[in-house]
This record gives sequence, structure tokens and C-alpha cells, in this order.
Amino acid sequence: MSDTNGHILPPGWTCARIGDLIGNDGIFCDGDWVESKDQDPLGDVRLIQLADVGDGNYRDKSNRYLTSAKAAELRCTYIQPGDLLIARMPDPLGRVCIFPGDSKPSVTVVDVCIVRLASSINSRWLMHQLNTPQMRHFVAALQSGSTRKRISRVNFAKIQFPLPPLAEQERIASVADELFSDLDAAVAALERVQQKLAHYRAAVLKAAVEGALTAEWREQHPATEPASALLTRILAERRRRWEQEQLRKFAAAGKEPPKDWKAKYKEPVAPDTSKLPQLPEGWYWVTIDQLCFEIRNGYSLKPDAESGVPILRINSVRPLALHLEDIRFLSGCAEDYAEFLVQTGDLLFTRYNGTKSLVAVCAVVPEISDSIVHPDKLIRGRVCVEVANPHFISIAANVGASRNFLEGRIRTTAGQAGVSGGDIKETPVPLPPIEEQEAIVEIVEDQLSVIEHIAADVETKLKSAQALRQSILRHAFTGQLVPQDPRDEPAAALLKRIAAEREERARQAQAAKQTATKPKTERTKAPRKRAARNS
Repeated sequence: MSDTNGHILPPGWTCARIGDLIGNDGIFCDGDWVESKDQDPLGDVRLIQLADVGDGNYRDKSNRYLTSAKAAELRCTYIQPGDLLIARMPDPLGRVCIFPGDSKPSVTVVDVCIVRLASSINSRWLMHQLNTPQMRHFVAALQSGSTRKRISRVNFAKIQFPLPPLAEQERIASVADELFSDLDAAVAALERVQQKLAHYRAAVLKAAVEGALTAEWREQHPATEPASALLTRILAERRRRWEQEQLRKFAAAGKEPPKDWKAKYKEPVAPDTSKLPQLPEGWYWVTIDQLCFEIRNGYSLKPDAESGVPILRINSVRPLALHLEDIRFLSGCAEDYAEFLVQTGDLLFTRYNGTKSLVAVCAVVPEISDSIVHPDKLIRGRVCVEVANPHFISIAANVGASRNFLEGRIRTTAGQAGVSGGDIKETPVPLPPIEEQEAIVEIVEDQLSVIEHIAADVETKLKSAQALRQSILRHAFTGQLVPQDPRDEPAAALLKRIAAEREERARQAQAAKQTATKPKTERTKAPRKRAARNS
């Protein structure tokens, strides 16, 4: 016999659908339609959610309840330990786990299928079978929905899969469980490494902006020019650039500068240091506004071409990382967008994002040769590089007191969280001497490079673990994981026995129904005749 892919099945195997494996007391049904208004946080019945259904594991993540009275009113189906739960929505679609039971009676939502098998079917075998790549392929072919995919129970019931003898089911389940247990332990260890790398990365950045990373460096360089002197030079340079720009504008308009034109210069905002942490000797609190001679929003119109002048997307900017490949295009030529082009060393901040943690994050434009436009949803800051290293300013803006300040300025409107250019300008950042800034950047880049290398290796191993899991499942359900035993009862005989049990149950139920619906006079007729003869 062949399966639905045309593969020859091992001896004793056959093909089946879920409905074929439901015995006398089994069920194959959807969960219940329980709305928010039906729920009660103090209820005595647990409402299992989609989030609880993992890919081969029960996650136990939700915290929803209803009363037993409401469950009775809604005629809910109670689930039992050992029942299979099938998720009819992603992710992934069609994932299956076994319900282990709960301290409270439990029901589940309508987007979860409940499967209660015949006692002669190994439930762990079927869970593994339904989570195979082959089943996911069939599920994808039968899914529906444009925005969020789902599969109906009716369509899931159509899927045919290979069925081994019961004894072989048990051997497969036992070996698969053992292999997956070892694999899960390895994955858990890799995930712990990921967490430690994230903590270490955060610790490196924190130490960088607090001065701990370069404490030894400062001892070796006691005569370094302090940041307060840098600030004086920065402010003088900002004013010089402003005056130069004003003179250019007057000349372009053919006008003489008015008498008091220099008085119109607006000094950049200084930080309020009353609630800021103390800095190492030689460091100084400044604002982004003081460090930048220009802070502005980007080009406001939407991309309008399939090719042409590249324009960054809001997702191009992540903390300390600018993804130049994440672009769209504008028509025309670069000169049309001259005031919105980015330069090497520019700071880019996100103005808006649907995720709050990604609002006001900062990255530096790396060395580029092509013309690239920044959009209105990004804010560009151009640093006075003679006295401030943009890479250090980017590090500082993403962590510590600077990040805390920005998070306090985030406002949410119509589901989008955002900050203004004014918020960016007022952001306080710690400013070390320029030589120490460069030393910090070098150390941080070295440390993060090592972290990223290890993280990439861990991610590769996690992907390999997932591929190995799929390989185990493929081998298990093509008869290659455990040997066949010719003494095993064939799966076809197993199906016949389950079908016979269902038929007997149906016959008994029909007989009971007929008895219950007989007219009363017909059911009492015989006793009356016997009474008459006795008289």
C-alpha cells in the first residue's frame, strides 16, 4: 500500500484519518465559543487558549476562567488529561500537544480541536505524527483566510496519514520521546546561552556609558582634555556654523545682514543634571542638541518607484544597527532630495514605531558612497565630529539615563508610539573626553563582535536542532526510526476493531433512543394483559 505521497508503506502499516481512530468514548470536535463577557477571573473552570498549545508541548501560558454554571449554560465540552489539542490558527498552524490536565476542570476555545482517541491508539505517537513536516504540508494546502490563516476541523479531518501497528506506535513514541527529551535539553542550554549573551551585552553597554569600561584607561591617561572644555569648543563651533549659514542665506537673497542678526542665535538646551547619576572625573552631561549642529526630520512623501533613489524604511534603524538593505525607492535623482540625504557618521533616531521599545532607538550611518534619503519617520542628527564620536553618542543614547529619558517622553497616538525632534534635542548624554570616547567605542565594538559571533553560532545550532527534530519525525513516520516486527497485529486489523466498537456503540445508542421514544401505552400493554388473565 502507498501513502498520499505515493510512498510504499512498511509491512503492517495502512492509511488512516483522525476520524478512524476515535473509539467508543472518543470525541473529535472543536472547542467552545466562549466570549469575553462569558469569562470570570474568579471562575472555577479553566479556559485553555491557543497560547497554551505548543508544537509537541503544553505551554500552560494563559490565565482565563469561567464559572461552571456558565460552562453548563454554553454546553461546553470538558477536556481530559491525555486529550490531543490541535491549534487551528498559527503559529505554526496545525500544531498539536497533549493536555496533561489542570487543577481545575477545563474547557478550551473554538480555535482548538479536541481529539480523544480509542484506547488502542498511542496518543503520543499520534501527536508526533500530526506534528510532522508532511502533515504541515497538508495543513497548508487546506488552510483558509487572507489576513490570519486557519484550518477548519472538517478540512483537518480529510488529511490521511500512515498508521503503523499499535506495538510499533509504542516503539516509535518511546524512541521519539527519548530523542526529543535530549534535543529539548540541548535547546534549553542554547537558549540559556542566548540569555547570558544578552545580559552580557547589556552589561558591556552599561559599563561603557558609566565609565567602568575605561577606568583603567583613565588611570593611564591623566592629562586628557576634560569634556567641559570639549563642550566649550562644541558650542563655539555650533555658533560659527549657524552664522556661516545665515550669511549664505543673506547673500543668496542679495541682502545685507541686519544690525542685530547675530542676536537671533538660539543657544542649545542644556541638561537638567539634578536627577542624573554622577559621572567619572573629566566627563560632563550634555544634550543631543548641544552635540549636533543639525537635527531634522526626513522626507515626508511616500516612496513612488520600483527603482531609483533609495530611501530608508523605519525598520532600517535598530539599536546600534542600521540595515541599509531595508529600503524602498523614490523617482527622480539624488539632487531632488539633497537636504534629506544621509552622510557617513550621521545619527538616525526612530520617530515612530508600533513597538514602544523600538521608538527613539539610535544608529550611526556607516561609511557609504551611494546617495540615500532618510524618511520623515526618522530623525537625523549631524554631530560635531571634531569633539564627539557619533558611535559613542549612539551607544549612550541607547542605554542608561539617556534611554530612560527618551522612554519617559514617548507618547502613543492611534496605536503608534512616538517622540518629537524636541525630545531628541533635550536628551541628556554623558560626554567623556574625545580620546576616551574613541577608546570606549573600540572596546565596545570588540566585545560586541565576540558576542555577535557567539550569538550567530548559537542561532545556527538552534536551527540545526529544529532541522534535526523534523528529520526525526520524517524517519519515524516512514518506518525508518524503529524496526518492524512481523508479529505485530497489522494496523488494518486495528482499524477494523475500532470501527466495530463504534458501530456497536452506535447500535446500542439507537436502541436506547427507540426505547425512550416508544409511546407509554405501548410500553405498558403487556402487563395489563397478564393482569386480566390472573383475574
